[in-house]
Amino acid sequence: MMDRRTLVCGIALTMLLGTRGRAEQTQTVYRIGLVEAGAPSANQHFVDAFMAGLRELGYVPGKNIVVDVRWAEGQADGFRPALAELIRLRPDVIVVSSTLGAVEAKKVTTSIPVVFIGVPDPVGSGLASGLAEPGGNLTGLARAAGDGLVGKTVQELREIAPGVTRMAILWNPGAAIDERRVQAVAAAQAFGITPLVVEIHDRNGLQAAFGAMRKEHANALFVVTDPMTLANRDEIVKLAATNRLPAVYEFGEFVHAGGLVAYAPSITEQFRRAAIYVDKILHGAKPGDLPIEQPTKFELVINLKAAKALGITIPKEMLLRADEVIQ
Repeated sequence: MMDRRTLVCGIALTMLLGTRGRAEQTQTVYRIGLVEAGAPSANQHFVDAFMAGLRELGYVPGKNIVVDVRWAEGQADGFRPALAELIRLRPDVIVVSSTLGAVEAKKVTTSIPVVFIGVPDPVGSGLASGLAEPGGNLTGLARAAGDGLVGKTVQELREIAPGVTRMAILWNPGAAIDERRVQAVAAAQAFGITPLVVEIHDRNGLQAAFGAMRKEHANALFVVTDPMTLANRDEIVKLAATNRLPAVYEFGEFVHAGGLVAYAPSITEQFRRAAIYVDKILHGAKPGDLPIEQPTKFELVINLKAAKALGITIPKEMLLRADEVIQ
């Protein structure tokens, strides 16, 4: 016969298993909506970085979290329908990249917490009251503050190609980031370079834009990054090479696509760190109380193959301070 101790242990084990089973059944499953500015063919690595960040914090897709991903496809008008779809799914948090995406998110919801990524000037863009205390329902990660980063990028160009006299600035006025154009113009003038602003509205205008650069005798290029230019970086890099224009970029992704040089914070790392903001909000933090994170590390990325094709010799001092050199 079963003794009393065995019976008690058996009952206790059954109760424990039953409790665990109920806990598993009632475990909270959070829903996150993510709108990436580009297309999956080019920007899937950003989403992968965000998912990696969630896993590092103990989230398991399909078990305690669901992430619904939408893509703006590099178009300014791609954010609104993507956000509308996600809001219908009633997410606990929305994550969105770029200034355009954050501005659209602010328009469509004041109640759902929003974490933005890669916004150059959150306060100037009207997304936050301040960096330390954003207020409202938005917070996140800034791309860089002030005009120092643009100036440093143009300085890198001047160091690589000291003979530059006329720098084209490829700019999408529909991206609502006019401060980047202004900063690029000021940086060029500070180095004695004539700035040539060339507008681009969509991929179909790229050929004409580079034709305008040739007409204006540009001998260098600065690309103002927005969802459209980033989504079409392969074509932009190709046209810069065809027109033999030393070009500098604000995202390392352009250099990985074959571009010459970029000086920028890692946006991939910012996607990973966005998971930390999501985790804090899911644990009760209010977005308006979470300080906006400024990048502290900037990466100099150089493509030697692109330099060789342009007949440019990268100074040894510059190679030594580079974070990544692509052979």
